[in-house]
Order: sequence, then C-alpha cells, then structure tokens
Amino acid sequence: MRASILTFKRARTLRRKMTLPEVVLWQKLRDGRLKGCRFRRQHPVGPYILDFYCPSARLAVEIDGAVHESVAQARHDVRRDRWLHDKGITVLRVAASDVLHDETLEIVLSHIERMAAPSTASGGPPPP
Repeated sequence: MRASILTFKRARTLRRKMTLPEVVLWQKLRDGRLKGCRFRRQHPVGPYILDFYCPSARLAVEIDGAVHESVAQARHDVRRDRWLHDKGITVLRVAASDVLHDETLEIVLSHIERMAAPSTASGGPPPP
C-alpha cells in the first residue's frame, strides 16, 4: 500500500533519529545479516511507519519502549496491527529492553529469523 508524501518525509526523519534499541537491532538486520533476510528500516506503509520491514516475509518488527505501556497507546497499537494484518503484514512486537541485553537479543533475533525465513513445508521458497 502506497504511503503519502508526508509519511515518506516522516520516515526519512525517523531514519536519522533512531533510538538506541533501533540502532542495535538495525546493526543485526541490515544487509541481509540475518540468514539473508533483507529488512528495510522506518518503512512507510499506508499511514504508518514500520520500524523494520522484511518484504519477502511481509513481516514488520516493532520495537516497543515505555510509551507503549499506556492504555491509549496500547489501543492504538491494536488498531494499527489489525490494519496491517488486513494488508497481509504480520507484526512482531519486541520490548526495547530485550534488544539492549545480549542474552535476550539473541532470542529476539532467533524469533525474527524463524518468522522471516521462507517456508520449507512445501519443499521450496514461497510463491512470488
């Protein structure tokens, strides 16, 4: 789904002002470093900007900091995730604190890798 020009501009700004957890995760995801899965950062989709997006798996990875603990933000996140789900995008939410600790970061990366890896149940890559 195409995003508006304003959303593209906001995404560009967010790429320059990434939070520490976003920077840490991006260093692990960029350039196909996670088993060849390609991710985009601060990727606009419709009215939303996804922290990280793997187009081949239609997977969005969102890093949730303290702001996501409020009731209002939780409601917004549910609405947003439902909208993305309706567009065929799976959302994986990761706590910012999990990205900042080496032990839990490895678990997060393993989970992302499992969700982004092409399905081998049919014996081959997913259809184009």
